[in-house]
Amino acid sequence: MGYSAADIQGAGRGRTQARILFTCAGRRVELIQSFVRAARTLGIEPVIHVADVEPYFAAACIADASHRVPLTSSPDYIASLIEIARRERIDLLIPLIDLELQALSEARERFAEVGCHVIISSPRVVRTCGDKLSTFSFLTEHGIAAPQTWLPEEILRRDQHQFPYFLKPRWGSASKGNYVIRDEVDLQAFVPRVPGAIIQEFLPGTEYTLDVYTGFNGLPRCVVPRRRIEVRGGEVTKSLTVRHEGIIRTGVRVVEALNECVGLITIQLFLRSDGQIHVIEINPRFGGGAPLAIHAGADFPRWLLAEWLGQDVQIRLDQFRDGVMMLRYHQSFFKEGVPNELE
Repeated sequence: MGYSAADIQGAGRGRTQARILFTCAGRRVELIQSFVRAARTLGIEPVIHVADVEPYFAAACIADASHRVPLTSSPDYIASLIEIARRERIDLLIPLIDLELQALSEARERFAEVGCHVIISSPRVVRTCGDKLSTFSFLTEHGIAAPQTWLPEEILRRDQHQFPYFLKPRWGSASKGNYVIRDEVDLQAFVPRVPGAIIQEFLPGTEYTLDVYTGFNGLPRCVVPRRRIEVRGGEVTKSLTVRHEGIIRTGVRVVEALNECVGLITIQLFLRSDGQIHVIEINPRFGGGAPLAIHAGADFPRWLLAEWLGQDVQIRLDQFRDGVMMLRYHQSFFKEGVPNELE
């Protein structure tokens, strides 16, 4: 059985209900709520399932059902999700962190066999984006500016350096293991801390995240640049939508070059003071700041669900409001009767 992302378009035609599973759901409450609103706007009932390795997590407090699953690195992770999809008759699975993307992409056909469509790009795209050294090679091959990137041993062999550098995991997410290398002492201290690292040239400038909607045909249909003003723990907490034609064109070029994208692609880049744009990272999933773009008018959940229902969706490349700011804060859920000793 072959798998085509285009098969998802119209697969929900005639449905009155959308059964959606969000994996590694954690704290992604706002995004899930946006799917609930979108479904109701389209006149269908949302049935929300969430899965996570933790026994208690915020997203479970707004879902119809929650499921505890193994670690993403477990050989049983995919099988457990397929069983949930089969048992709960899940229509759409939406992954939310990088660590699960490759396995889910490679298992798309297995999910399709139980009637579940995974909103995930092709294994080739996920592999290219997940390996930051491959991302650099891909970008340079397609003439898209990116920070120069090396393996640590290449830098350690040098007699002379052009500090600062930027050190980060070759495979990683949420800014974990990221360090600015300002001198030889930093270089010797931080490289051993990050196994499987890469080193990049340090690029001063303003950091942006792009949400690029591709739907199910892989074409860039809407690009929303968000200026990252404040980031905590790797997740943006203060951000602003900015209509910048050069940044939007860069998002289009990246997605067109990738060619086999599904759903939403998140791109990080730097806009330098001289106007140069350098792409630093690509994540083929919903980013943590996507609720800002959705609030600003780029209703990705409604567009995805409408296409799944077989509806024709007309979208402009810049279909969002400029100058919309997101200011995040913590909100609490409370549960009664929780055992004193957690599992």
